[in-house]
Formats: sequence, C-alpha cells, structure tokens
Amino acid sequence: MSWNEHIDISYQDLIADMDDICPCEEMSSEDPSFILYTSGSTGKPKGVMHTTGGYLLGATLSFKYIFGYREEDIYWCTADVGWITGHTYILYGPLSNGATTLMFEGIPTYPNPSRFWEICDQHKVNIFYTAPTAIRALIAKGDQHIEGYSLSSLRVLGTVGEPINPEVWEWYFRNIGKSKCEVIDTWWQTETGSVLISPIAGITSKKPGSATLPFFGVKPSLVDKDGEEILGEGKGNLCINHSWPSQIRTVYGDHERMIQTYFTQYEGKYFTGDGAKKDVDGYFWVTGRVDDVLNVSGHRIGTAEVESAIVTHEDVAEAAVVGVEHEIKGQAIYAFVILKNSERDKTELNSEILDAVTTSIGKIAKPEVIHFSRDLPKTRSGKIMRRILRKIANNDTNNLGDVTTLADPSIVEELIRSKAFSDNSL
Repeated sequence: MSWNEHIDISYQDLIADMDDICPCEEMSSEDPSFILYTSGSTGKPKGVMHTTGGYLLGATLSFKYIFGYREEDIYWCTADVGWITGHTYILYGPLSNGATTLMFEGIPTYPNPSRFWEICDQHKVNIFYTAPTAIRALIAKGDQHIEGYSLSSLRVLGTVGEPINPEVWEWYFRNIGKSKCEVIDTWWQTETGSVLISPIAGITSKKPGSATLPFFGVKPSLVDKDGEEILGEGKGNLCINHSWPSQIRTVYGDHERMIQTYFTQYEGKYFTGDGAKKDVDGYFWVTGRVDDVLNVSGHRIGTAEVESAIVTHEDVAEAAVVGVEHEIKGQAIYAFVILKNSERDKTELNSEILDAVTTSIGKIAKPEVIHFSRDLPKTRSGKIMRRILRKIANNDTNNLGDVTTLADPSIVEELIRSKAFSDNSL
C-alpha cells in the first residue's frame, strides 16, 4: 500500500511520546459503560445502555459463582463479542476475575463439525459456554464428529440465548460432558446485563430444560393475565420484582421507550417479555417469548412447547414455530423444520412429526404446515429471528424490518421461494 499523507497516520509517531503506564480513568458507578443494540418487536433496534459499576458487579459475581470458576481454569464462550453474551461472558466477567478467556471467530461447523471439540482438547478448556442453536447444528451433523476427542478437560458446560430442549440438554450432557460435567442452563437478557436465573455449578440439582433457581438477590415472579402474582406452582409471565445491579438504565435516546417496554405492564415489576412455569420445587422453566404464545381454537399454546415436541423425532435437528392467521381456528401453527437426514421421504416425515406432536401435547398442537428447510434466519450470535419467520409464514414479506445482523441473509429469500412452491402451504 502506498502512503497517503492526507489520510494516513503513523502508529509509531503516535506512540513515540506516550507514557509506558496509562492511569485508570475514575468513573462514577452510574456513568455509561456501553450501548448495545438489540432487536425490538417492531424491527427497530433498541440501544440498551448499561452503566459502569452495577453492570461490572453483575458480570463479575455471576461468572465466578455460576460457572464455579477456579484460578487455573481455561474458559471458552463461543459467542460473538458484539452480543451481550460476548460482552459479559467473554470480556467483563472473566477478565474482572482474572480468568483466562479464549476468544473464537467463526462458526461451529467450519472447516468441519469437529471444530469446537478440537479447540477444547487443544487448549484444555475447562468451562465451555455456547448456545442451544449451535448444539442443535452439531447434533444434525452426527455424533461421528465427536469421535477421537477426549474432552476430558471439560468440567462445566453452559447454554445461553434461548430455552434448551430436554433432548438437546441430554445429548450435551452425555456426548460432550460424558455424563460427568455440570450443565448450566442460564436465563438472562441483553437488558438484564448478567445471568438472573441459573444453576450454581456444584450446588444446584439439575432438571433438563429448566433454568432452575434465581441468582443471588434476584426476585423473579410469575404473573397471570390479570396482573396477579402466582404463588407456588403455576404458569405465567416472568417478571422481576426488585432491582438488580446490572439492569438496563435506559434505551439510548428514548427513555420513554424503556419505561413503556419493561415497566408499565405490571406495577412495580420489570416485565421480561418471557413466559415461564414454576414447578413444585420452585424451579423455573422458561417457555419463550409471550408474544410467541399462540391462540389455536381458544387454546393457548407456547411455541417452545411445540418445538420441543417436534425435535423429539430422531430425524429432526431443529424447529421453529410461529402462528399464522386461520379463518376457523383464529391462529394455526406453522413449523419450520431442519432435518438431520434430508434424504428421507418428506410426506412420511411430515406424518411422523405430526404424530410426535400429538403424543407429546395433543392434537390441538399439530402444525397446520411443516416447512422443511436447510436452515433458519439467525443472527451471528445464533439467535433465531422469529419475527422474520412470522412474516414469511404470513406472506407479509414486503417489510421484513432490520436484517443486518443475519449470519446468512440468503436463507430469507430461500424460505420465501420454498414457501411459494410448497405443496403443503396454507
């Protein structure tokens, strides 16, 4: 490259007069730390602002205790550093504890589906933190890609980003954890800053599919449609009753949007936007976004529940369910399904998947359409963009909203085309 004196700056000249030691800048605990944009229900991203002291406290304590961190540990979170998980559990949480944190750029299946396990063995990783989406992608590639890797250094396995199906939890525990590692299913959000509901490694008894119990000082509750708190067992909207250190302070440039989004639905509570169940032991089972609850012929059915039923089929790697308008039922269920074995007869598979849903939930939850696909629209962090799937299923594709964070934008057009020519479409 040739030197352009009008735009180029010499790095050597810049540092020539710099001191060897850079003093820390004193900050107030409530000074802004960073702004991270996350998707909104309207498609317009929200600039979630976190502050210096409270956020760092949440990141530091949750990393140390939830993962059972030890000084000699090698820790690896596979997330994109531009996602809240990358911020909190690649950078701030590990480094504030003096941990060795491994950073990775790429996808779990390239150059081959053994990539994660190769890195775990090569660097003797002790704590491994990834998303259910990544795990499902690796399940779809087959267990043969684990063969030849000992994974003996692993002690704790974490999941983040969405509820993990019990079947996926079990596969992770048996095949990657060799039935010995802790599986830590964490629930939190960009807005919460750090994990709020999770097992504590070495302490909390696990239940596959459950995020288990609240972290220190966190007071979650379930609220019914009338705004009444559900005591004991039950199912409702997940709220947080009291403030916690790492919570969102504002939506950048639009504080009123933060108030309206999180603090107006239930007086004195933070509304997470998620639904959950609480069992007899007080364990929380997050069922997914409440805007992902379908009303089929008067029956409220959670999309996560249907997705879990679909992936019980041995040939299904991943599923995403959305609602579509139906003139008789009000809403019908539309399922996008990724297969492990795409060579099988689709008509036969369609019937078997419907049977699996009927067995797990009942006939009322049977999808009206099963749309087979090679992939789903996901962000680079692995989050499924259900808003886009909803629009595709409902033939509302003129304005798909913000798609700039998609890892593979081509899948959107592919899904639109395959829906248009699908034999079993509504």
